[in-house]
Amino acid sequence: MFEVLFTGLVFCFFLVATGALAIYGLHLYVLVWLFRRRVKAVREGQKRVISDYWGAVAESDWPAVTTQIPLYNELDVAGRIIRAVADLDYPAGRHEIQVLDDSDDRTRDVIDEVVGELRGRGAEIQVLRRSNRSGYKAGALALGVERARGRYVAVFDADFVPARDFLRRAIPLLERSPDVACVQGRWAHLNEEASWLTRAQALGIDGHFAVEQGARAWNGLMMNFNGTAGVWRKAAIDDPAAGGWAGDTLTEDLDLSYRVQLAGWRLDYCLDLAAPAELPSHVKAFKSQQRRWATGSIQVAVKLLPRIWRAPLGLGQKIEATLHLTHYTVAIWMLILAVLARPMLFLTVNGDRVGDWLWVLWCVVFVSAAAPAATYTYARYTLGGGFSGIALVPQMMVLGCGMCLNNALAVIRGVRLRGGEFVRTPKTGGLSRLRAGGSYRPLHNHLWVWELGLGVWSLTSLAYYMLYTKWLVSVFLLLYGAGFLTVGWLSRPWGACGHAAGSSKTASPEPVAASMGAAQPLP
Repeated sequence: MFEVLFTGLVFCFFLVATGALAIYGLHLYVLVWLFRRRVKAVREGQKRVISDYWGAVAESDWPAVTTQIPLYNELDVAGRIIRAVADLDYPAGRHEIQVLDDSDDRTRDVIDEVVGELRGRGAEIQVLRRSNRSGYKAGALALGVERARGRYVAVFDADFVPARDFLRRAIPLLERSPDVACVQGRWAHLNEEASWLTRAQALGIDGHFAVEQGARAWNGLMMNFNGTAGVWRKAAIDDPAAGGWAGDTLTEDLDLSYRVQLAGWRLDYCLDLAAPAELPSHVKAFKSQQRRWATGSIQVAVKLLPRIWRAPLGLGQKIEATLHLTHYTVAIWMLILAVLARPMLFLTVNGDRVGDWLWVLWCVVFVSAAAPAATYTYARYTLGGGFSGIALVPQMMVLGCGMCLNNALAVIRGVRLRGGEFVRTPKTGGLSRLRAGGSYRPLHNHLWVWELGLGVWSLTSLAYYMLYTKWLVSVFLLLYGAGFLTVGWLSRPWGACGHAAGSSKTASPEPVAASMGAAQPLP
C-alpha cells in the first residue's frame, strides 16, 4: 500500500511540474511570435514620431522633466550616475534632477561633492534626504514625485549610464499618446564581457527586453516598468485610481505598473531606447538581486491577481498577466524535476506502468527547456548580434539550473511575506578589486551547502540514468549537476573573492530568514 501511494505521489508531482514547465515554455514561443509580428512596424513608427517631434517643437516648448536618482550606499557608482544624468541633452531650463539619497555611509560625501560641482556649472539639481528609509526605494520615489516640477519623471538606478539623447527620444513618445503612463527603455550592458556570469546574465536580459517587453506592449497586453531606464507621466503616478508608489512589495516598479494599467493607462516600450547598466559581477550579488525580484513578483501576484481577474480585461490579457507575475515559480518546478528524477527512473526500471509515461514527460520537458534558448538566441539576433547567443545558451542554462533553489525559496517567501527590506545589489562601478562588490559585498548564508548537495544528487542520478542508457534525460541531469555545483561553489564564504571577514563594508542583511538559507526569468 505504501509503495502504491509513494508511486502515485511521485508521479503526480512529476506530472504537475512537467505540465507547468510546458505551459511557461510554450508561453515564450507565443511571445516570440507576438514580438515578430509587430517589431518592424513599431520601430519604424516610433522613429517617425521622434523625428517629427524634433522638427515640429521648438526648444522652449519641450515639457519640463524631473529625473530621479534613488541611491542607498552606492559609494562606487554614485558620482558616475549623477554626472551622466547631468550630461543628458535636454532644453535649457527644462530639466530638473533629484538625487534621492537614503545613504548612511561615505556615499553622502561623494554626492554632496558632485552635486556642488554640477550646481556650479549651472545644473538644476537637488539632494533629497529622509530621516529614515520608510518604504525604501518606493518611499524615496514618492517623496521625489511630491516635489517634482516636471510633467514627466525619469528614473535611473545607480548602476545605469544613460545615453545623452535618452530624454530627447523618450519624451516625444509620451507627448504623442496622452494615455501612455510610462515609456520603458531597453537595458544594455556595461560589463557584459567581464566573465561567463555576466555574459549569461546579458543573454537573459536581452531576451526579456528584446522580445518579452515588446511582445506585451505592442499587442495590448499588460507589461511592467523595470524600475529604471524609463520615463513616467507624473499625472499617472498621481492618479488616485492607481495609488502612486507603494512599499508593500519588494518590486514597487512592477506593482505600480499593473495598478496604473488597471486604472486605464497604457505602458509603452521602445526597443531602440537603450541605457547601459552594470551586471552583478559575483554570484552572491546576482542571487541577492534574483531573490528580491522573485519574492517581489510573487508578492505582486498575490496582491493584484484577484483584482486583475475581476477587471474588465480580455481573457488573453488576464492569462498573460498571470503567467508574467508568476513566472518565477518555474524555479519550483525545475527543483521538483531535479529531486524526483531518480525515483522516476526506478519506476521505469521496475516495469511499473507509470514508467511508460516517463519519456513522454521528458520530451515535454525538452521542448519547454528549448524555449528560453530559442527566445534568447532570437533576441540577440534581433539586437544585431547575429547568432552569437547560441554559444552562450549552455552558460545561461547552467546558471538557470543552479539558481533554481535560491529562487524557489524566494517564491515561497513571496507567498507568505508582505513588504520586506529592500536589499540593494552591490555594484563596483568598473573598479578592479579583489573582493566582490567593490566597497560592498552581499552577506553569505548556508544555502551553498544545499546547492552542492543537490549537485551531487543530480550527478549521481545522472550516473544511474547513463547506467540504464537513458541518454536524453542525462543531458538535463548534467545541466542540473553542473549548475548546482557551480553556483554553490562560487557562493561559498571563502575562496575566489576572499573571506567574508576581510571585506571593508557589508551590505544590509539579506531578506531571507537564516533558517531558510536564502531563498530566472526576469520580473
